[in-house]
Amino acid sequence: MEVQHHVDNPQVRDRGSAVVAIAFARGLPFVGVHHHEGHLYAIFLGDDPPEFPFVGLIVSGGHTSLVHARSPGDYQLLGETRDDAAGEAFDKSAKMLGLPYPGGVAIERLAKGGNPRALDLPRALPRKDSLEFSFSGLKTALRTHLQRASPQTDAELADVCASLQEAIVDVLVKKSVRAIKAVGAPSLVLAGGVAANTSLRERMAEAAHAHGFRLYLPEKRLCTDNAAMIAAAAHARFSRGERHGHDLNAVANLALAKPIE
Repeated sequence: MEVQHHVDNPQVRDRGSAVVAIAFARGLPFVGVHHHEGHLYAIFLGDDPPEFPFVGLIVSGGHTSLVHARSPGDYQLLGETRDDAAGEAFDKSAKMLGLPYPGGVAIERLAKGGNPRALDLPRALPRKDSLEFSFSGLKTALRTHLQRASPQTDAELADVCASLQEAIVDVLVKKSVRAIKAVGAPSLVLAGGVAANTSLRERMAEAAHAHGFRLYLPEKRLCTDNAAMIAAAAHARFSRGERHGHDLNAVANLALAKPIE
């Protein structure tokens, strides 16, 4: 069963109960999986999985965090978002621009024809030692710009999208490099729905080459929420002999990793 981190609603609880009931009725072993661990384990579905330890950048519509995956099941939180996640920044910005959901896909498509330096948008939490994220200021800056100068042409809209994408990607890449250096990890795993963004993948690959770490990218089709990633994480826990009782249920706001003390 997937143990949800970022949603808490009756549908999720009902689905969790149904899984428990099936496992109990059929006498099947039952293993709970954290949603974010599932995203990290998407990379293990490929032909060339990483070795532990590594840094994971989990970047999705609901969360953005950097974790130090020290060994299977042992995660340390290095930094996370203080407000909006990167995916939320894409979605909310797209709504302001009158673009369809999901916003990241629409913005990425339009950004291909734009100038990423057309707008001077903020990069939040630039402090050299910070591994945390904040994207609410970026959203506010975009709103202020649109109030002054709403794009009137396709070219202007493309410039806005390219500049917005650049601001988000720039922060994600710089913080990831900072995390790699902070813990001395040899590799970085990109995970979550935003990991499908082409610009992020390309910029992270450039950073890996420049700073000497290895980058692992899941197939784009495995970046968004999917059953395969949950199964991969569950298999790893099952192989280590882990089992959970039938009283386990979906839990909102469950921490994957221990914060740095």
